[in-house]
Amino acid sequence: MYRQVPNFITVGRLVLTAAFFVALNQVPARGEFGRWMWVCFGVFVVAGLTDVLDGYLARSWHVESAFGRVVDPFVDKILICGAFVFLASPDFLGPRAALLATASSVAKITGIAPWMAVVLIAREFLVTGIRGLAESKGIDFRSQWTGKIKMFAQSFAVGAALGNLATAVHGGHYQPITWILWSRDVAIWVTLATTVLSALDYILRSRKIMTD
Repeated sequence: MYRQVPNFITVGRLVLTAAFFVALNQVPARGEFGRWMWVCFGVFVVAGLTDVLDGYLARSWHVESAFGRVVDPFVDKILICGAFVFLASPDFLGPRAALLATASSVAKITGIAPWMAVVLIAREFLVTGIRGLAESKGIDFRSQWTGKIKMFAQSFAVGAALGNLATAVHGGHYQPITWILWSRDVAIWVTLATTVLSALDYILRSRKIMTD
């Protein structure tokens, strides 16, 4: 039975991911915006911690499965890329459109522009294609340290963006706390850099495969 525990945790993270997006999609037009963002932040953090837990248990117990190898990265990609898409969309602030009067764009409030989400999604498509080609030739092409750093940076960036939203909106006005705002922006740019570097790492590792 214990062999299935990492898979159960992965399924639980999928449920948490769905709950996270439902929460993001239900931004209240009235009431405490900051409190709602803290709820989203909490759900996101728990989902991220389950990612660490299921991977640790699968490796420690030597129960890595085909299900985990497929579903675990799938949920990771949905959680991170979906968060970037949501936070880059003007629809996210639809019920709070008045906030845009205190900033020039949605990206100024969330810190995430649409092109940033495109970079993350493009990297995932590229890596999925490379990994699929490698495994079709019987080559093990698991994630390396660059991929793990990328995932940590992306998770931290989403958390920082949510934390900024939770503390920056007061009475319909966007008034960010300077150090939180700077932390968010640094985290997002580090995320973009590690995402690109991770993609380059996969490309370099796949040169022989691509030329065969």
